[in-house]
Amino acid sequence: MSRRTEDDRPGPPAAGPDGGASGPGLAARWRATVDRHTSPTQRSLLATWLSFGATFGTVRLITHGIRGGWLPWGNISAGGRHLHHYNIGIAVLAGVGMVAVRGDARFTGHPGVGAAYGAGAALIADEFALLLDLQDVYWAEEGRVSVDLSLGILSGLGAYLTAVPFWHELAKVTADHAQGRLARGAAG
Repeated sequence: MSRRTEDDRPGPPAAGPDGGASGPGLAARWRATVDRHTSPTQRSLLATWLSFGATFGTVRLITHGIRGGWLPWGNISAGGRHLHHYNIGIAVLAGVGMVAVRGDARFTGHPGVGAAYGAGAALIADEFALLLDLQDVYWAEEGRVSVDLSLGILSGLGAYLTAVPFWHELAKVTADHAQGRLARGAAG
């Protein structure tokens, strides 16, 4: 029998007698936790923050790989001009803006739109110094460490604060799942 939460959404199926063998997998339990402990707005904000952090980290890795020569590709160019990734970010945010202006209820507030917004914002934020000074200072030593650290902290803190109860419950569900797996492993 499923348990019910205060908002009457069903919880995850009950675990089997051996601690979870007939219960859902961890991914299904995470999804149920997301559904129970976050509102649609929180899910969209969470997608925004997670996408911002993942995009920011990925872009930093790629740019270091291109500069260091350990990635098999180079910079993006069009007509002999280097295209900075803030250009892509601006295009993504323009697309998100069109979704917002159109106001289609299926997409407004959708986590996918939030994720696109976070990715676009990260692409722009990563090259903020270039936009601020209108000079390509991406690799300048001054301020890069503090900018990287600040944006990393901002991203992590934003993702956490967007849905604090969700993160606490997700940690509990994960620990319970791990304990059940360990108990089955010790018994078997």
